[in-house]
Order: sequence, then structure tokens, then C-alpha cells
Amino acid sequence: MYKITNETEYEKALEIVDNLMKKGEDNVTEIEANTIEAMAKEIQSYERVHYPFPMPKSITDMVELKMLEKKINRVGLAAILGIDTPKLSQIMNGKRKPDVGFLKSNTRKIRDRWQLYFRDSLVSLFHDVFMLRI
Repeated sequence: MYKITNETEYEKALEIVDNLMKKGEDNVTEIEANTIEAMAKEIQSYERVHYPFPMPKSITDMVELKMLEKKINRVGLAAILGIDTPKLSQIMNGKRKPDVGFLKSNTRKIRDRWQLYFRDSLVSLFHDVFMLRI
């Protein structure tokens, strides 16, 4: 098993995986495919420690992240949430505070991974809501 312990090994692993993947799925051997899989797991492990993804700090950050994950724009999100696009734009631009309906709509309609975000940042979320900093 391959273990990445420093930046040099990380860069080398990225290069190896990149070169193997450039060959194309139909042109890699089973050994090469297993190498890609093993190295990709190690790359991910290294990145989790050395390049952590920052948690969203506000409702709008959470919404932006979810939009990026789902590959939707504000018009698409507004349709999913059942709210007007101008209202969503005002909330996202900080010109309007999110109301209870907006918050409920978000948690009901696109909750798959949000529960983790809400649980992990519950204290700051409640602080933002009650201090009206959103």
C-alpha cells in the first residue's frame, strides 16, 4: 500500500495518477487501475489533513456550497425552493435577511448533506440567526 507522508510524495502521487488516467479507462491494466484507486485514496487522506475544506460560516455560504455541489444557479435554486428569484438574490447578496420560510425551505428540500453542516456549526449558526448577522 502506498502512503503519502509529505508534499513531495503528494505531488508525485498526483503526477502518477494523472499520467495513468490520461491513458484512458480502456487502456489501463488491472494493476494500473488498482494503483489509481489506492493512490487516489491516499491522496484524499493527505488532502483531508493538509488541505481541509473550510466549513460554511453562514446560511448564504451553505447555500452557495450546495448550489456548487448540485451544479445549479440561483434561478434553478429558486425554483427548487419555491421562492422568487429576486428574493433569493437579495438574500444571497446580503440585501435581505433570510426569513423562516427560506430557512425551512432549504432544510426540507435540499437537506441531504446540510444536516452535517448544521450540526457542526450549530453554535455559530444560532449566533448568526439571533444576532441577525446573516
